[in-house]
Amino acid sequence: MPRGDKSAYTDKQKHQAEHIEESQRERGASEGTAERIAWATVNKQDGGGKRSGSARKATKKVARKTTAKKASASKATAKKVAKKTAAKKMPAKKAATRKTAAKKAVKKAPAKVPAKKAAAGKATQKSASRSTAAKKAAKTRAAKKAVRRTAAKKAARTRAGS
Repeated sequence: MPRGDKSAYTDKQKHQAEHIEESQRERGASEGTAERIAWATVNKQDGGGKRSGSARKATKKVARKTTAKKASASKATAKKVAKKTAAKKMPAKKAATRKTAAKKAVKKAPAKVPAKKAAAGKATQKSASRSTAAKKAAKTRAAKKAVRRTAAKKAARTRAGS
């Protein structure tokens, strides 16, 4: 079959292409452009010409596979959306558990615990329900804060001594 041969198309598809071509001509498109747009539209709607015999069966199998892929993709998308909505609802619960955990930690902590250890204990209690990246960032912030405190104390001692 030579390129551009329309023998594989049904009468209905040919009629559709004709109708689209006429409307494109009315809109001011050239004859060649109108024909190209018409057949491209028919191809997009129907996936090309309707073949007969074994070639048509192969097309159906491909269509079934793509439909199955789309269905599984839509299921996966639905699962993701469900997880996101569940995740949006969770922060309130997590915040409540964090507060109770912090309260328990304060109650359990002995009265004469050095400030550094108490701060470290609070940081670990808060990070119990966080991701590993968040835990690492919190730990880094706590370490930097401790370094700043010791530097400030040292500077104060230096000023007092001189």
